[in-house]
Amino acid sequence: MTTYGYSGDSALQKKKKEKVKKPLFSLRLPHGSDLAIHLSILWLAVFGLLMIASASMGQAVNNPKYLPFTVAKQAVFLAGGYIVMHWMSYHFKLDFLRSRGFSQWAIWMGIALMVCLIFTPVNGARAWIRLPIASLDVSVQPSEFTKIMGILIVAAYCGDIHRHFPSSSMMVRRPFMLIGGYLFIVWILQSDLGSAVVIGLIAVACFLIPQHPQLRKYQRLFIILMIVGVAGMILILSPVGENIVEHLPLQTYQKNRILSAINPFTDQYNTGYQLINGLVSFASGGWTGLGFGNSVRKYTDFPAANTDFILAIIVEELGYVGFLMVFIPYIIIIWRLFHYASKMNSERGRIILVGVAMYILVHCLFNIGGVTGLIPLTGVPLLMISAGGSSTVALMMAIGIAQAVIIQYRKGEIE
Repeated sequence: MTTYGYSGDSALQKKKKEKVKKPLFSLRLPHGSDLAIHLSILWLAVFGLLMIASASMGQAVNNPKYLPFTVAKQAVFLAGGYIVMHWMSYHFKLDFLRSRGFSQWAIWMGIALMVCLIFTPVNGARAWIRLPIASLDVSVQPSEFTKIMGILIVAAYCGDIHRHFPSSSMMVRRPFMLIGGYLFIVWILQSDLGSAVVIGLIAVACFLIPQHPQLRKYQRLFIILMIVGVAGMILILSPVGENIVEHLPLQTYQKNRILSAINPFTDQYNTGYQLINGLVSFASGGWTGLGFGNSVRKYTDFPAANTDFILAIIVEELGYVGFLMVFIPYIIIIWRLFHYASKMNSERGRIILVGVAMYILVHCLFNIGGVTGLIPLTGVPLLMISAGGSSTVALMMAIGIAQAVIIQYRKGEIE
């Protein structure tokens, strides 16, 4: 019997089968991804690992196991982050943001933040979950992943919305409740003001992208609040700022950080000690530095040499050339993300790309500004360079999500 109209699988069916056969994980760079972004992340990973090893030498003098453990731990997180980045670039889809599964993940993020409260605080903040892995000091900081979730929440509930709501408050209720809840937990309950400010700034930058008319009054309000915030920070860091700081509703260590930024020499052996040593490292490095591994400050009691203040060690050893070796890859990634965002019609795609770019930019500005005394110290790490597993994996996850959006755009799956 002859069957007409059928001659094997159609082209559409073959494409569907190919999608089903998509590998769970592959080391091959996904077709359509941006090579410049990928190479920049790889450079930051390798360079960061080398500088963490160098900056950790001082702490290894009295503890020989510290250096190999710190480097090995960072290498493991880099490998894990690379796997997550690849998996996200292959499998993340914008449609996931409209699924029930995404709403559940947003709730689980808040639960993870609450779990931190049962653990012992570190430097005044309850921001870490201690993992019981033998006798090793391994922890996870959920607030780092909250920065990504904030981007996705804005994209999910505010991007590509074309219907009219009975009231504008109904449109923003869910994203405001979720992100506001995160900020309350991180700032008030965890006492981690630096992370809360970063989460808030990234979310606000993302919120300014959608063009829905019912969002405009909220967008204008956020712009006004940002202008007032910048003006307030300038006023606080002015000569009259010391009197203002005393009346701010902040904890003592947070006030000390602001006072140190105003004038670190008022308490040079206590609250200003770290910043002064960082500035000395910058002055000692000059243009070419003292040579890799030749930092003097890391052998003193210079705190956070391989975390928040690792940039000071980089400049001391490699000079401002070393600073450019960090700064240029950041600029390349941010430029490429904004490049694709400017060409894309999909608001959800633009929000994700701009959000990831702002994630990197805010971290860069806060860390560099804090180390150089331009703004108060916030405890914000230099992404991919500072020792820290959570920030490393979180950034690589964000890059993977951004690459997935770029791939879908370049393949014509989104406009």
